[in-house]
Amino acid sequence: MKLTALALITLGIFSMNSVQAQSAANGKTLYNRCVSCHGENGEGKKSMKAPRIAGQYDWYIYSSLVQFKTGERKNPDMLPFIKNLKDSDFKDLAAYISTL
Repeated sequence: MKLTALALITLGIFSMNSVQAQSAANGKTLYNRCVSCHGENGEGKKSMKAPRIAGQYDWYIYSSLVQFKTGERKNPDMLPFIKNLKDSDFKDLAAYISTL
């Protein structure tokens, strides 16, 4: 019984890492739309008032994107870049940005 539980836990961990890696890979592709303001490495651009996003937690990036899309946070410059993205895109972006 303990061996079965250990095997299931191990399998779950490897599956999770695979999913996270895929999400980050998709996020990297989606991040191309962010580079013009936030920079190649998420360093931000003061001249555009675009904040540094590198080093942020994935949950923070995800919730910020959702809030921009729903209008809870206002940023008219950001909306055109994210308005057509899906929730899964936000998760992928957050997974990638959190690695910067």
